[in-house]
Amino acid sequence: MNKASFVYTTYIATTPEKLWAALTNGEFTKQYFFGREIISDWQEGSEFKLMIKDKIEHHGVVLVSDPYRMLSMTWSVKDGESERFSKVTFELTALEQTMKLKLLHEDLLEKDIREDNGKMDGFNTGWPVILSNLKSLLETGMKLPAF
Repeated sequence: MNKASFVYTTYIATTPEKLWAALTNGEFTKQYFFGREIISDWQEGSEFKLMIKDKIEHHGVVLVSDPYRMLSMTWSVKDGESERFSKVTFELTALEQTMKLKLLHEDLLEKDIREDNGKMDGFNTGWPVILSNLKSLLETGMKLPAF
């Protein structure tokens, strides 16, 4: 099967320190990641878990942890009863009083980002909503209204 990637870039009026904390602090992720808490010590080679209540939704291994610049990890993807791993990378670039945040989700399958009807969905829907919620929270202190 052909591998697919998803790339999303946004610009956030925040500091490198606040953006890094937002990506790596579980209490903060719960606010914009729809109740999901990310847990890790963020050392390269360490495990991470994305938890919703007491259930592990995604997990993987930290590949790169370069504070304020890059965070990369393997990311579990469930296929029915089986599981495979993709790769998620957050690239952070300081631009004066703004941060450029680029998300690259690699090693996906076409079916991860397309439904049978050809409509873009899956990771293409989830990541933009999550990162828009993050942007809103960092810039205004408020999450997006529920929809």
